[in-house]
Amino acid sequence: MRFWFKYIKPYIANFILGPICMIVEVIGEVVMPFLLSRIINMAEAGTLTVNNSIGIGIVMIMVALLMMAGGVGGSYFGAKASVYFASDVRKDIYKKIQSFSFTSIDKFSTGSLVTRTTNDVTQLQNFVNMLLRMALRSPGMLIGALIMAISLNPSLATVFAVSIPLMIVAIGIIISIGFPRFQKMQNRIDELNNTVQENISNQRVVKSFVRENSEIERFRVTNQRLKKAGMSAMKAVIFMQPMNTLFMNLTIVVVIWFGSKMALGGSMPVGDLSAFVTYVTQILFSLMMITMLLLTSSRALASAKRIKEVLNEETDITDSSAKYPEKRIEQGEIEFKNVSFRYYKNSTDKVLDCINFKIKAGSTVGIIGSTGCGKTTLVSLIPRLYDTDEGAVLIDGIDVKDYSLYNLREDVGMVLQKNVLFSGTIEDNLRWGDMNATDEEIVKSAEYAQAHRFVSGFINGYDTVLSEGGNTVSGGQKQRLCIARALLKKPKILILDDSTSAVDTATESMIRKAFNDELKGTTKLIIAQRISSVREADMIVVMNEGSVTGIGDHSFLMENNEEYREIYQSQTGEKE
Repeated sequence: MRFWFKYIKPYIANFILGPICMIVEVIGEVVMPFLLSRIINMAEAGTLTVNNSIGIGIVMIMVALLMMAGGVGGSYFGAKASVYFASDVRKDIYKKIQSFSFTSIDKFSTGSLVTRTTNDVTQLQNFVNMLLRMALRSPGMLIGALIMAISLNPSLATVFAVSIPLMIVAIGIIISIGFPRFQKMQNRIDELNNTVQENISNQRVVKSFVRENSEIERFRVTNQRLKKAGMSAMKAVIFMQPMNTLFMNLTIVVVIWFGSKMALGGSMPVGDLSAFVTYVTQILFSLMMITMLLLTSSRALASAKRIKEVLNEETDITDSSAKYPEKRIEQGEIEFKNVSFRYYKNSTDKVLDCINFKIKAGSTVGIIGSTGCGKTTLVSLIPRLYDTDEGAVLIDGIDVKDYSLYNLREDVGMVLQKNVLFSGTIEDNLRWGDMNATDEEIVKSAEYAQAHRFVSGFINGYDTVLSEGGNTVSGGQKQRLCIARALLKKPKILILDDSTSAVDTATESMIRKAFNDELKGTTKLIIAQRISSVREADMIVVMNEGSVTGIGDHSFLMENNEEYREIYQSQTGEKE
């Protein structure tokens, strides 16, 4: 409860007023049968007069108005409290996800994070709303109706000594069965969301490999699992309603059976019997509401547990211990000192093993090697998308961990291997590099990336709206727009992770020339598969299986590095 109180505290007034209003409604519901029984008893005794009936009628109208005010107020404050509560929880989950490192993101699947942010929070919201409306109302009605029933006829009220314990035992059994089933259902929702998200995001791949039927079958299996889990959980709810109704009807039958004998024998007024039957209904109905609340809580607890897993996830990359939080990158000199890295900390297999080399500020460095040799992981250590397990990455002689994350990443421009654009205009996407950039600066960065020409060819130019993921432009166009976006940051370090693989060699050559002419003060790291992309670099780093196997310019590596020479010959068919 302490964990959730911070979300309750800002709206504590609503959390208090909602139940109070519901108590007002409960008082009215408990009083109303008593007033009605007075009228029936007086009518039976022949003492009912116009004045009596009018007086009691006025009181009943006032009570009914108070009940209405309490019911409306309770519903309003309960809804407001639950909606605001859920909004803050959802905001914190999203904020937490934004702080995740790549390691934390890898721990949770995308579909699971979506489910936790949406479906799980909604389950918690519904529970809070029901809790505020029922937490005091149902127990209050149970206690109030029980007191009134006992006061009317203590001997007849002994029927509750049997029916209530039996109901409580049945409720406990249902809850113990329902909780693990609801947890399993939420996990199945994760699976379904993962399947849908992955399929829709990769529709072009699905269609190009004609895998629609296979994906439909995959979805069918996942959906079937969710259906089974859902039905398993719902069986508890389905069984609960008729069980409660059975207990209620049996209790009413017993009360009417014995109460009618008392009424006929003159030991119990008819009005009291009528009120007693109403109180029986209220008592058992309140128990049924408590059951529903507990059953809803079992699903809400499963969702709350999943939400807390995200909120309690320790962000392994922070700048809380940064020695120079105000420091900015000035030159762009980079040094890897004895750097080693594992994706899984308990693994013995290193993705990077004892990396040592230094990059001069303003130079152009090519990184080349076989697929999966650790090139992308290596450059990801520079802006701290991952942190080293051993050793250190230095920029301008300062450990990257001693910069603030904002300043470090603000001064490092990175075009990832997987190019991503967002829904919106081309200009909106480019402004991710600098929200305050002028139109001239946007055009200039696009010209450097060789994107201005094709953007100008669109009818709406830079106001052209892109679909989600930027799928309305070609792969090469997407790459150039991502490069332009990174250039707009005016970074001291620019990392291009195989970012020109989809452009032709002539365009790539113009991009490289623009870099050399216009970004002389920027340190440029280019990961590439083609040697032609890095041939003119000041320094080329050759990697293989997580280790650096060669460093030098093209000529030096051709003479002294067999691996580089083999890559060159395989691509050109020549020997130098």
